[in-house]
Amino acid sequence: MGTEAHIIAVGDEDGLDGILRRATWRVERLEDKWSRFRPTSELSRLNAAAGRPVIVSAETFEAVARAVHAWYVTGGRFDPTIHRALVDAGYDRTFRDVPAESTSLDSPPDLDSVPVPGCGDIGLSRSTNAVTLPPGVTLDLGGIGKGYAADIIVRDMISWGATGASVSLGGDVRVRGESPFGPAWVVVVESPLDPGRELDRLMLGDGAVVTSTRLMRTWKRNGQEQHHIIDPTSGQPAWTGVAAVTVVASEASWAEVLAKAAFLAGVEEGLALLRAAGLTGFVIEDSGRVHRVAGLEVFSSCTQ
Repeated sequence: MGTEAHIIAVGDEDGLDGILRRATWRVERLEDKWSRFRPTSELSRLNAAAGRPVIVSAETFEAVARAVHAWYVTGGRFDPTIHRALVDAGYDRTFRDVPAESTSLDSPPDLDSVPVPGCGDIGLSRSTNAVTLPPGVTLDLGGIGKGYAADIIVRDMISWGATGASVSLGGDVRVRGESPFGPAWVVVVESPLDPGRELDRLMLGDGAVVTSTRLMRTWKRNGQEQHHIIDPTSGQPAWTGVAAVTVVASEASWAEVLAKAAFLAGVEEGLALLRAAGLTGFVIEDSGRVHRVAGLEVFSSCTQ
């Protein structure tokens, strides 16, 4: 998933090592299924099928189904069909291997914007776990995969006997059950524009905190700054006046979807989108201005 994983298990000390080993294995197995950078992954097989139905595992089917559902409920703002646009922008390999600056004759600076295809023609058969992508449509699960993986692994850790669990994948945090820190899990939210400066400490018993930001994965291609949050209407990196969005929700997968949709909506529409969804969090402008969405005080340990 191109990031670090931090896993905490709470419970009977005799069983924690085994739970942590199994959780680490689960991260690797989900990476092996969903990575667009592994040619043998289920996602890569699906993307190469060119209109033919592909039977996938139940976990991969559910990840794709959730991504397609998210496209519908966000009016297309969240769109997993951005895969080709990411490749065209230069994000065609694991991020640590993406050159900080590159030139491509295939992607001249004046390339016309092309909308991504969207999910309307994707076929899903839950009875057989079959997915059919129309020719020319390929998926990237990076916009939902880390959050959904965190949801799955926390659920599994509790079923394996942990009394509490926390999984953080690239800063997408899902917690549940008993905390080692007191009555609730504490999730620190830092400013993306000033790393190390805390915006808040959020207290959760069972839920997720997810941040989407354009600042963490950036590079230059043909002299133009690029980042990984693609505007589906143009197929280009999105510049909406928003630097980052943090969302608090019951599930990390849903928080991840809404964080990206709010980022793409821009400041005012993004705030309205989160309020309409009944969620809270932060919207941070490029200027550094921080908007705290109503309801955040329920989780906040700050008085501001």
